[in-house]
Amino acid sequence: MGHTLLCVLALFLLSTLLYGQDEGQNGEQDRHTEGPDVKEGLTGATVSYNGLPQYSNNSGDAVLESPASAVFKGDSVTMRCRQRNPSNDMDAAFFKDGSPLVIDTNHQSRGAEMTISSVSKSDEGTYTCEFGDRTESEAKELRVRARRRVVTLRADKTTIPVGGHVTLTCDVEGATGLENLWIRYTSDSSEKPVDIKNGYQYDISHGGKYTCQGLRREPDFFTSQSNAVIIQETVSNKATVTLQPNWLQIFSGEKMTLRCEIQGGGDTGWTYDWSTTSEYTPPTGKDYIISSAAGYHSGQYSCMGRRDSYSSTQWSDVITLTVLSYRPRARLSADNEDIPVGGSVTLTCSVSPSSSSGWKYFWYRGEKTSKPLTTQDYIFFSDGKIIVSQGGLYWCRGGRGDPVYYTGYSGSVRVNKIITNRPVVTLHPNWPEICFGEMITLTCEIKNKGDNEWEYEWKHRSNTLRKQSEYMIGYASTLDRGDYKCRGRVKGETSSTEWSDAFRLRVSSNKPQPVLTVSPLWLSPGASVTLNCSVEHPSAGWRFFWYKAVPKLSDNSYSYELIPGSINGTEQDSYIVDGQTHTEGYVCRAGRGDPVYYTHYIEPKCVWSGDSHSAASLTVSPDRIQHFSREPVSLSCEGNSTEWRVSRFSVDGYLGHCSSSSSYWGTMTGSRCNMNSHWQSGVYWCESETGQFSNAVSITIQYGDIILVSPVHPVTEGDSVTLGCKLRTEKVPYNVDFYKNDKLVQNVTGGELTISAVSKSDEGFYKCKGKDSPEGRQTWMSPESWMSVKSAPRHEQSPPFPVLLIVGPVCGVLLILLLLLFLYLYRKSKDSCFMRSQSSSRGPATDHMINQDETQLKEYAPPLHGDAVLYESIKGFEEPEHGESSDVTYSVVELKNIAKKGNKKEEPEESAVYSDVKIRSATDNNVMYAQVNSHSKAKKDKGKSRPAAADETVYSEVKPGKALDQ
Repeated sequence: MGHTLLCVLALFLLSTLLYGQDEGQNGEQDRHTEGPDVKEGLTGATVSYNGLPQYSNNSGDAVLESPASAVFKGDSVTMRCRQRNPSNDMDAAFFKDGSPLVIDTNHQSRGAEMTISSVSKSDEGTYTCEFGDRTESEAKELRVRARRRVVTLRADKTTIPVGGHVTLTCDVEGATGLENLWIRYTSDSSEKPVDIKNGYQYDISHGGKYTCQGLRREPDFFTSQSNAVIIQETVSNKATVTLQPNWLQIFSGEKMTLRCEIQGGGDTGWTYDWSTTSEYTPPTGKDYIISSAAGYHSGQYSCMGRRDSYSSTQWSDVITLTVLSYRPRARLSADNEDIPVGGSVTLTCSVSPSSSSGWKYFWYRGEKTSKPLTTQDYIFFSDGKIIVSQGGLYWCRGGRGDPVYYTGYSGSVRVNKIITNRPVVTLHPNWPEICFGEMITLTCEIKNKGDNEWEYEWKHRSNTLRKQSEYMIGYASTLDRGDYKCRGRVKGETSSTEWSDAFRLRVSSNKPQPVLTVSPLWLSPGASVTLNCSVEHPSAGWRFFWYKAVPKLSDNSYSYELIPGSINGTEQDSYIVDGQTHTEGYVCRAGRGDPVYYTHYIEPKCVWSGDSHSAASLTVSPDRIQHFSREPVSLSCEGNSTEWRVSRFSVDGYLGHCSSSSSYWGTMTGSRCNMNSHWQSGVYWCESETGQFSNAVSITIQYGDIILVSPVHPVTEGDSVTLGCKLRTEKVPYNVDFYKNDKLVQNVTGGELTISAVSKSDEGFYKCKGKDSPEGRQTWMSPESWMSVKSAPRHEQSPPFPVLLIVGPVCGVLLILLLLLFLYLYRKSKDSCFMRSQSSSRGPATDHMINQDETQLKEYAPPLHGDAVLYESIKGFEEPEHGESSDVTYSVVELKNIAKKGNKKEEPEESAVYSDVKIRSATDNNVMYAQVNSHSKAKKDKGKSRPAAADETVYSEVKPGKALDQ
């Protein structure tokens, strides 16, 4: 602290130090342990130091004032040399341990005083003083502890509130007899004593840097200083942070200024502190200038003002600054994109977010780089809105601040001037509903287009699309549904037509699935089958394609083969298949458009025949229609194939297959399907790898206790058939009633009903009712089953021998002569031999039927070996135009010479003439086939055969035929 402080302190000394005052118990201990014994008395008192007595030269004319107790390292000690009877001021010399004291920066001597600024252990020893008149003091011992004295300063708080105070507490080790000196620093470079107070607590009301130390007067003694405590004083002035410009959102790149305002404090004499949560380093001045805002400037800001280092205002309220990390973009909208004749459109420009403020708006037409529009180009409506009457491409942007901070340009808005042409939307192909996946084209047609080149706009579901006049949809879906509008724009200009009326496009959710019906389901051999394929909106350009289903055993599916005549499809939704003789599967689908759009294939539908044929046949074991549940049932396939599968159409309408790989209801082993307990009632048939279908059978599963035993295949007329009644318990039922078409037919006791010769009248639904015993009260009724009766094959009956013997030759000869005469006349008139002609006007179906008839003819009467055969076609007039039917008569004439039996040398001579005679008739639609036979036979000899005379034989058969157009 220096001599200056010591001199100032000397002025405040109120009394001299007391001799012999002890510091207390610690001081006493220190004196006895660390220092010499001092005995005071009369002149010549003895001072004992380290056990050696010392004597003064005089009787105490000089007195040395020094601390009586031990001091601590770092304490400040002042020794004073005083005469008992002072006559004048005199300087004194000081000695330590009998040697003059060395004066240095830590040991200073002035007049009769010597000060050790900071005592150390080396200063410990015996001190004396001596005036110039040789007056010498008695020796005094200075004892020094090796450690520093503990001096601690504490404050109850570090900030003085406005109008308040802070309490300081100074704790000094060994403080007995000491007073406290309080020191306040008003700046970092100045120190100023505040007060000397005999106490350990001090209330202060001014800020500063405070320390304390203990002192004792007469002579001066100071302890080392305490730790420093900084106390801040809060002044009454209020700090406020302001933002210029005062906008809630600041955008990236904008310039702004944060300012700390001190109310009532003036503009000078203050320094400023800033606090922020942002990543930006705060300044020290009054203004916090951000020249180009960025995201890291976002945060909370507050400030305070300082008069000096230890007095300041309170922290201001926090202001939150949000800097958006992007440059905003203007948004331009128009209340109408079309300017009617003599009208106008209002444009609105805004900046997002809408909470941002302070924007002015700049308007552009044409290019963004052009100069902003002036008020001559528009009518000012309100802030951010203008009214324009000129068509064109408009833009806008916002700006604010100084220098101006601009937003990004808005998107363009085209304002059109309407012209009178009005377009129309058309659809090609123009179906009522477009199918999923179909290709279509919408066309924007404008009348009176003139020589201008046009551009087109399409609107669909509020989306505006720029396309050509044709809007092509390659694969229609539900997303394409809705209303379509279009308009035209003269290329290079801002004038356009009005929007067309809306055209509503309907698109189905799925690809169409046609429905196929087959009639009849069960056919008679040779009957016609009618196929009907129906789709929604059948008149909407559909053509129908007809297929035969070909079994694919590898994957339990079918391939499809187009029926001849259906390659290009048919306009009619029905198709007739003639001459169907056995079970067959059919498929259809529809198509329209170019390229053709096809519907799905329909699942195969079958027409079933109960008649077996050599290529494929099905047998059931047990051979009956009805079967008990859990009864083993198997179906076997036979025919000209090595691989088979059994197919089923169940009563619930599902098609399934019994295969060798896996099946829910049966397993195929070779050509047999062994059905399990999951099989269902339905129609069953065989399918081969070669594409053959067998006869079909209808079998049912019964869960009751009684069934009807009836044949699973059709019964031939004239055959005998037995119907039975069977119980699940295998008992023979008693008193059985058989019903046909719900009418009682017969009551039997043995459980069986036999019909010896079945006729077509026996066909119908049969069921039975019976008991399990003669006395049983329980009666069961079986379900009913259909028994089918087919016609017996017709065989020609030979006429009685005498009739043939007489009538045959006569008739034969007559017919031959007539035919030969007819043929001769015909050749002569037509001059045509060995010719066969065909009507050019008949259709494919007619050709098919004629060829079929000819095939039947050839199968019926093939030429024999060595026969002379003549084919002749006699054709009448052409068919009439109005559907009049024609008659055809086929005549087969066969001449045979049969040699006598046993005559091996003679070969029979045979001659056959086939004649096709076609005669036009308006009323009769019959076709006649004739075969005339003439026989000559020799009489038989009993016991042996001999050659018979040569006879001439003519075979004749006449049977009805079918007109070609039927």
